[in-house]
Amino acid sequence: MADIHRHRRILDEAWSRAPDVGPSAEELELLASLETEHTAPGLGETDAVPLLAVAQLFAKDIPDLIAPDGRDLLHVLWCPFSAHGQQATPGLTLLWRTASECTPLLHPPLPQVVGDADYVPEPCTLDPEQVLEHEFSELLPEDLRVRIEEWEEEAEEQTDEESAKKGHFLTYDGDHSIAPGWKVGGYATWGVTGPHPTLCSCGTPMALLLTIGSTEWSGTNSWVPLEDRKLICAHGANAPTQVTVGRGGSLNIFSCPANPMHEHKVSLQ
Repeated sequence: MADIHRHRRILDEAWSRAPDVGPSAEELELLASLETEHTAPGLGETDAVPLLAVAQLFAKDIPDLIAPDGRDLLHVLWCPFSAHGQQATPGLTLLWRTASECTPLLHPPLPQVVGDADYVPEPCTLDPEQVLEHEFSELLPEDLRVRIEEWEEEAEEQTDEESAKKGHFLTYDGDHSIAPGWKVGGYATWGVTGPHPTLCSCGTPMALLLTIGSTEWSGTNSWVPLEDRKLICAHGANAPTQVTVGRGGSLNIFSCPANPMHEHKVSLQ
């Protein structure tokens, strides 16, 4: 864990110091040494591994958080080994608690080694912002999809030549429908598998609880917060958590709106 955080600090400092050059030869040598794989003596393949804290969410801060009766705090934890999860993702654990009963403050144990550095989150303070989303395009009525396609064609035709070369013309999926990055609630994107029903074991259609995104924005600047516009090109600005799921995609976590204590489901997109 210490090597992972040190590796990130060195890269951040190097790219901040020399945006066009990056790490020096000495830093590259140190980075390579920090990437050395480790073993934990005495730790067997089936032994228990401490889970990593991924997110802590309070219902008072997030209006869209679907919480069980009497619970107002969600702890999201995962195992830092893909083999212990589903669909090549970390094994997730959702713990619903009552905030007023969570005293004193506890510091969870950390694993000796992790299976993937991309599963180790950098500590971040959340500043929740509500945005308006629209359903994934393939789930819209056919006549509306046709109208959107016609609008996108017009938007592309009206885009200036320089922007068109870079693919910078407005699209429904990229600029208007579903926000990228980490979010609570809203709509799920289905860009990899296509839409499929997500039902709870009780038969209730499940709702999107939390999306864990590999980046806060990518490919389009439409969703970049105004206060971050000056950081668009800065190293790591769109990935403050340093978490990557899949091949740079998003992990959607669904819960049962009838009873959020029912088992959750995931979809990697």
